[in-house]
Amino acid sequence: MEHDDRKIKEKYKPKTWNEIKTNDSWAIFKIMAEFVEGYEKLSKIGPSVSIFGSARTKPEDPYYILAEEIAFKLTQNGYGVITGGGPGIMEAGNKGARRGKGTSVGLNIELPFEQHYNPWIDNDKNLEFDYFFVRKVMFVKYSQGFIVMPGGFGTLDELFEAITLIQTNKIGRFPIILVGSKFWEGLIDWIKKTLLEQGNISEKDLKLFRVVDTADEAIDHLNKFYSKYLLKPNF
Repeated sequence: MEHDDRKIKEKYKPKTWNEIKTNDSWAIFKIMAEFVEGYEKLSKIGPSVSIFGSARTKPEDPYYILAEEIAFKLTQNGYGVITGGGPGIMEAGNKGARRGKGTSVGLNIELPFEQHYNPWIDNDKNLEFDYFFVRKVMFVKYSQGFIVMPGGFGTLDELFEAITLIQTNKIGRFPIILVGSKFWEGLIDWIKKTLLEQGNISEKDLKLFRVVDTADEAIDHLNKFYSKYLLKPNF
């Protein structure tokens, strides 16, 4: 027991400043490796759409069922599906992609309570990340659209990062589709009544996303976007 206590204390003892600096320097190579692997694998998947939402959504939940239907219809319109690879809405997205015989990608990351990869991801497209920021780059770089289902902080993080990057012209515009008007109405009202009225955003920023309630509305908006801008959803 005493020996085990010494090992625990040794593992968690405060690090010196030199040790911290050395670890930070070597971390650069691990970060580079994650970027390289992500670029190499995802550059081959073809046009795809990311589906975001809560990892805690159960299979019987209407939003889980809707996410699966959206993913299935995406594959029928020539798109693959990218998710965070975990349970809940992510699982629904990959399941729908598999049902539609389309590309099913999972960008996994280890989380304390809720992340474990789902069984509907293509074997050669199941990626593991240690760094959230690397994973987020992959979502933005290789997605032709974001489908945002009801979710928590992680979902909101992805949503607002994408909106910010488009608003600031750091990336080209692509469709951002919020699914579930009842779920999103409080946030949209706050954006309009607080952010817009106080001048923190402009009226045109409200056009960076669209709120829908059905799978057909989501697919229709996605297809019309690329038709309107005379673009092909490819890279």
